[in-house]
Order: sequence, then C-alpha cells, then structure tokens
Amino acid sequence: MEMEAGGGESSNANKQRKHKGKHDKPKPWDDDPNIDRWTVEKFDPSWNEGGLLEVSSFSTLFPQYREKYLQEVWPMVKRALKEFGVACELNMVEGSMTVSTTRQTKDPYIIVKARDLIKLLSRSVPAPQAIKMLNDEMQCDIIKIGNLVRNKERFVKRRERLLGPNLSTLKAIEILTGCYILVQGNTVAAMGSFKGLKQVRKVVEDCIQNVLHPVYHIKILLMKRELAKNPALANENWDRFLPKFKKKNVQQKKVKTKEKKPYTPFPPPQPPSKMDLELESGEFFLSEKKKSERKWQEKMEKQTEKTAENKRKREAAFVPPKENNTTNEAGSSRANNEKSEVAAIAKSLKKKAKEFRNNQADQNVRAESYIANADQARPNKKKKSSKSD
Repeated sequence: MEMEAGGGESSNANKQRKHKGKHDKPKPWDDDPNIDRWTVEKFDPSWNEGGLLEVSSFSTLFPQYREKYLQEVWPMVKRALKEFGVACELNMVEGSMTVSTTRQTKDPYIIVKARDLIKLLSRSVPAPQAIKMLNDEMQCDIIKIGNLVRNKERFVKRRERLLGPNLSTLKAIEILTGCYILVQGNTVAAMGSFKGLKQVRKVVEDCIQNVLHPVYHIKILLMKRELAKNPALANENWDRFLPKFKKKNVQQKKVKTKEKKPYTPFPPPQPPSKMDLELESGEFFLSEKKKSERKWQEKMEKQTEKTAENKRKREAAFVPPKENNTTNEAGSSRANNEKSEVAAIAKSLKKKAKEFRNNQADQNVRAESYIANADQARPNKKKKSSKSD
C-alpha cells in the first residue's frame, strides 16, 4: 500500500510539472530580428467586417467660455469622426459633447480615441491639434496639477516657471520630447508618443512639486539625445554620463519670536505716580515760586549746554585738517632714492670716461719718448741714493 501511495504521488507531481511548462516552449519567431514588436500597425477594416454588436458612448462637459469656439469648429470635428464611423453630438443646453459608435464603426478602439478628442477640446486644445488624436501613433495624457500644491501663490509661481519667459521653456520641452503641451488652469494636456508623454509627466510633476527645475530636465534630455546617437552606448547605463543636480536650500528670514517670561501668579508692581515721584524728590513740599525757579534754572542749564554744542560744531568747520606725514615721508624718500640713483649713474660714467682716456693714452705712446723718459728718471734715483749715503 505504501508503494502504491508513493507511485500515485510521483505521477501527480509529473502531471503538475507538465501542466506548468505546457506553453513555455520556444517559438520560431521569438528570436527573429526582422520582427519589430513595438510598431503599432494601422487598423485594416477587413479585420472586423461585421462591425460592433453594442453601442458605446462617452460624454464630457465643457466650460461656458468654450461654447462659441466649439460651435465654430464642430463641423470640422464631425467630418473627422465620420471617416471612422463615429457619431458626435454637441449639446449647448447641458454644455456637453457626446461621441458614440455606429454600425459603420469597424475599429473597436476608435471610440476611446474619440473620447480623448472631446476631452482635449473641453480643455482648450485647438480643434486641428485635437483631431490628430485619431491617428494610431498619437496618444494623450492630462496631468492634474491643481492638487499638488496647497498655496495658490506658490502654485501660480511654479506654473509660470514651467512656461518660462516668452514660453521658451515650454517650447524647449516640446522639441525634446516630441509632444504638444498646453498648460491650462489646473491641468496640463499633452499629446505625443508614450515615451514622450512619460518624460513630460516627469518634468511637470517635478516642477510643480519643486523637486527639480525644468531647465535641469532640459539639460538631461539634451544629453540623452546626444548619447542615443552613439550606437556603442545603446546597451549601457547612462547614469554615469548624466549630471546630478543637488537641491540648494535658500536661507529664509527667521521669524522673530518673543521670549516668553516665566509665569508668576502675582501681578506686576504698580508704577509710581507723579505725586509719589514728587514726594521722593521733596518737590511736593516746595512752594510754587521755588518750583518755577527750579524749572527756570533747569531750562537755562539745558540752553547753555545746547549753545556750547552748537558753537563747537560751528568752530569745527574752521579747524585746519592735520597734515598727513606719511605722504611727505614717502615723497622725501622717493626724492632721495632718485638723487642717489643719479649720483651712481654719474659716478659710473666718470669711471668709464677715465678708463677710456687711459686706454687712448697707452695706444698713442711712442717708443722713443718712452726710452728718453726712462733715461731721465734713472739719475734722479742715483742722486737720491747718494744723498741717503
């Protein structure tokens, strides 16, 4: 019995294993380099000749200020949707747009594209741009930014940062991502490829949440574009090439807080009154005449101090400033240095002139005169020696 039980367990395990790897077999087209799995093939009506069995419809509201524009462009929108067999309705009473499938609709996904089209129209996207949404390679993303920041002023400031001066930042992001971007109110509408929409969402959310400035994102996107041109770096990680920006915290003004005094249950002492001060100084017991004399005396003392101070200020204007000895010393030292340099030059010139004269004299000496001079000089020496004897 034990052997039979063991045999049953092994057979069950084999069955489970077979079932697990039933569909995990290599296919002949898995490693085919000619197949591009990322391309979106254009829909062919022959794929769905019978059409759709059920009617699908979507509707969206639009703001009142878009009524006039939508009335003008609605015939163009209707013509574009009619090509794909989609019906549309503009209800001015309710302020809504509705799209729905018909019997002529062949593409089952076109109703989702039509829904995105009316969404973009309600968010102030121009009709010619919004109609491009019906193409297979075009996608859209509506980013809600109103609830990312609580403070209204801060939100407006960061939204302007996303636009840039004269919309230069927004245009740069559009060129680098290949997407159409429209910032309207509390939302950002973007149209483009999946890759571009992902980049746009990252840039917008980082800007509104104050994580990274859009200019730094533009620099990173530019570097990624240059790196993509190099086929040697296609399968490598680009993090080592990309710049890493650190967030700098700007020091804000510190709010001055009043120091809290220690709590005491007793009230503060009452300030002394005018009468108490007079009693302390003894003025309370003086007569009116003496009081007036004291006031007059104090007044005269203050007046004399004021006049003396004013006089001192007037006389200060006529006091000559002190001469700066450092400048005189510097000037005299400079003059002495110049004189010493001139004297040294003159001395060297005299020395050179003397040497030049001596050289000329040696060159012009005659042999006869030299010998005669030598003869004349000898007897004199003998005479001197005789005198010494």
